[in-house]
Amino acid sequence: MEPLTTSYPLKYSVPKARVFVVFLSMVLCTTILCLLQLKFFKPKIKDFYSFEVKDSRGRIISLEKYRGKATLVVNVASYCQYTDKNYIALQELHREFGPSHFTVLAFPCNQFGESEPSSSQEIESFAKGNYGVTFPVFHKIKILGSEADPAFKFLIDSSKKEPRWNFWKYLVSPEGKVVKFWRPEEPIESIKPEVTSLIRQIIMKKREDL
Repeated sequence: MEPLTTSYPLKYSVPKARVFVVFLSMVLCTTILCLLQLKFFKPKIKDFYSFEVKDSRGRIISLEKYRGKATLVVNVASYCQYTDKNYIALQELHREFGPSHFTVLAFPCNQFGESEPSSSQEIESFAKGNYGVTFPVFHKIKILGSEADPAFKFLIDSSKKEPRWNFWKYLVSPEGKVVKFWRPEEPIESIKPEVTSLIRQIIMKKREDL
């Protein structure tokens, strides 16, 4: 007589395997959905006015407040061979065309010849006291390297032109796109026609919207 052998089937092996497969599928699907969301639905900075910067006192300012204007963005310095000429010209430009449809935005930077060593508030006082500046002078920033301010990095990436010295100028359209740039030694007269053209477009658009 053969010995009686009893086999015990693995009752739960199949259900457990199924549960594991379902769980793994859910995790995989969730991961794929998250990756797709990051790729296609992540908010993107589209223009210059989408950024935030700091004013001379360190307070956060949204550049959105300048949308709809023609904007001349400049990296300024207090102790540079171009300081006098440029500050005077920039203030004249701001007085002539601003502030309704145009503004100059000044960003101090100490990366060129260490010609802007002062604090942000001291720089603002210097510009106002010596040149009667009425346009905004923001917090001192870096515009080159890994610590470059994002707003200025946008200007550089858009124009494909990196400043090589103080007082580089970027003209930004009312929609936040870089229109043109100028080197510090270029005369202010070369900027006026471009500013005039943008302001004319702004005025015509406002009339059409009425």
